[in-house]
Amino acid sequence: MAYKYTLLFVFLASSLVWMSSAKPTRVGDANGGTDCAACTIIVSLVDQLSLVYQEGIDQAMQRLCSYLPGQYQASCKQFIIIAGPIIIDLLANGESPDAVCHALTFCKTEAPNPPCHLYPEPPGGLEASIKRSKLRAGKYGFRDIVNSDICDILPGLKQICEIIEGKLNNHEPAVDFDSDSFSTIDILRGTSWRGKDCNDLDANIHPGAKPIDWDRYEDSNCNGIYGMDPTTGIPYEKTLCEGTDPMGITILGDSAGAHFHIPAEWVTPSKMSAEMFVNVTFIAGNELDWPSMSSTTGFQNLTWPVVHGWTDSTYLRLRNRNLCNHRDYQNVAVNGGRASSMNSTIVKSLSRNQEKDYPLLTMYSLIGNDVCNGHPDTIAHMTTPEEMRASVLDTLKYLDTVLPKGSNLIMTGLADGRVLWKYLHNRYHPLGVLRGDVTYADLYQYLTCLQISPCTGWMSSNETLRNLTSERAMNLTKVLQDIAKTASYKNYKVYFLDYSIQDVMDKWVAEGGHPWELIEPVDGFHPNQISQALTTQYMWAKLMDQYPEVLGKTNPNNAKIKKLFGDQGGY
Repeated sequence: MAYKYTLLFVFLASSLVWMSSAKPTRVGDANGGTDCAACTIIVSLVDQLSLVYQEGIDQAMQRLCSYLPGQYQASCKQFIIIAGPIIIDLLANGESPDAVCHALTFCKTEAPNPPCHLYPEPPGGLEASIKRSKLRAGKYGFRDIVNSDICDILPGLKQICEIIEGKLNNHEPAVDFDSDSFSTIDILRGTSWRGKDCNDLDANIHPGAKPIDWDRYEDSNCNGIYGMDPTTGIPYEKTLCEGTDPMGITILGDSAGAHFHIPAEWVTPSKMSAEMFVNVTFIAGNELDWPSMSSTTGFQNLTWPVVHGWTDSTYLRLRNRNLCNHRDYQNVAVNGGRASSMNSTIVKSLSRNQEKDYPLLTMYSLIGNDVCNGHPDTIAHMTTPEEMRASVLDTLKYLDTVLPKGSNLIMTGLADGRVLWKYLHNRYHPLGVLRGDVTYADLYQYLTCLQISPCTGWMSSNETLRNLTSERAMNLTKVLQDIAKTASYKNYKVYFLDYSIQDVMDKWVAEGGHPWELIEPVDGFHPNQISQALTTQYMWAKLMDQYPEVLGKTNPNNAKIKKLFGDQGGY
C-alpha cells in the first residue's frame, strides 16, 4: 500500500511518506503509525507557516495548498474542509501537532504503548493535552477518515491508484506497448529507470540489443548509431562498435540504489514555495526515487531547486569508455528491497535476452534492509546468515538463466549504519530548526514508538542495539564474500566489493566537508545526492584497482561516434 501514502504526500504535502514507501517491512503500526506521522507533519507545517508569515492558521492552510500544482489543489483543500476547523481551533489554543492529531483520531494510544510524540511534551504532560484536545474537538462533526482508503477519500484519485497498483507492483514500466520492459516516458518505471526505447511497437528493438543487420537501416539497440558509411558502404555500428565489447549495467538494489530522496524544502516552512513543488508529479511518479541521478545508473544533472549536488555514475563512466553503451542501463532497485524480496519478485523484472542482447555488468547491492525493519523486537526479524545464503544463491541461479554469456556480477557488502546516530542524533531535523525543538534523536524515537522506523536497530539511542545490528550486517556481508569466492556460473562471473560509507565520509571530510552533509536530511537514513556521486568515485576506484576486466575496453572510435552522432539521441 506504499503508493497510497506517496499519493497522500502529493496531495497533502505529507513529508513522512518514506515511512511506508521506503521502509523495508511494513509491520503492524502502533499508535496510529504512518497515518499519525503524516498528520503530525501536515499540522506541523501549517503551524510553522503561520509563524513564518505571521498569519492565521486558516491562511497558513490555504498557503500550504497553494504551493501544490494547480491540478492538486482541490484535493488538498478537500482535506482542509474535513479537518481544518479542528486544526485551527486547537493550534490557536496552543496545543501541539501531536495533540491535534490525537484529536483528529489519526494518532492513538494503544495499551500498553505510551502516547507517541515528535515534539516536547507540553506543560502538564502529553496525556492531559490529548484529553483536553479531544474534548474541544468533540463539538465538531468530524468525519472519521482514518479507516478509509485514501484513494476513495479525495476526488480524482481512484483511477490513479488503480493504475499504479496494477502496473508498478512488478517494478516494470507502466507504459510499454511492445512489452519489452522498456518505455518512452520517464516516470512510472520508465526512462528514469531504464534506457529509452526507440521503437515501442517492436519488442526486438530496445537498449542493450545486439544490432539487427548491424543497424544498417534503423537503430535496433537505441544507442543512436545506425546507417551506413557512404564511403565504404559498411554500417556504422559494425565499423564503430564491433570488437569493442559493448555492455550494459544494472543494479539489483534497494532504496539507496534507487536513490530515495524527499526534498528538505518540502518540510522546511521558511523555504517552502510553489517553485519547490513544480515537479511533484515527476517525483511522485518515480516513487520519490531519483534513479536518473543515482550512483549506478544516473545520467542527468537536474538543476531544480530541490536538488543539491551533481551526478556521477558507473553507467556514465562505462558510456564514456565506450559510447556504444549509450542508453544501456536498468535500475532494478526497489524501496524496501532485501534478499528475500529480491529473490521472489524484484529480480524477475530485469530484462535481458541471453541470445539477442549484449552482456551485462550487474551490481547486487542491498546495503541495509536485511537488518533494518520497524519491529520493536527488530533482531528477531533480521535476515539470518542461513536465510541470506539461500536467497542469494537462488537469485544467482536465476540470473544464470537471464544474463548473456560474458556478463559479470559485483556483490557489495552491507553498510555500517551506526554513522546515522553518530553524526545526526544531536542535530536539528528540518521540522525542528525554526523553534529548536526536534532533533534526529527525537525523530528516531518517534518513529520507533509508532513502529514505522526504517531501521529500528540503527536509528536508536541504544548503543548495544546499534552494535548488534552492525554485527548482523557484518555476518551477512561475510556470507556474500563466501558466495563470491565459491560460486561459479555458466554465463557470468561473481565478484565481491566491500562498501564502507565511513570511507566515503572520511574522504568528504578530508575535502573540507562534514559527515552529516552526506545523509538525507528529511528521513535521516539514506545517502543523499552528494553521497551518491562520491560513492561512484569510491566504487569505480576499487573496481579499477581490483577488477578492471569487468569494465570493458575503451573504444578507440569514441571521437568519431561523437562527431557523427552527437548526443546519440539523448535520453
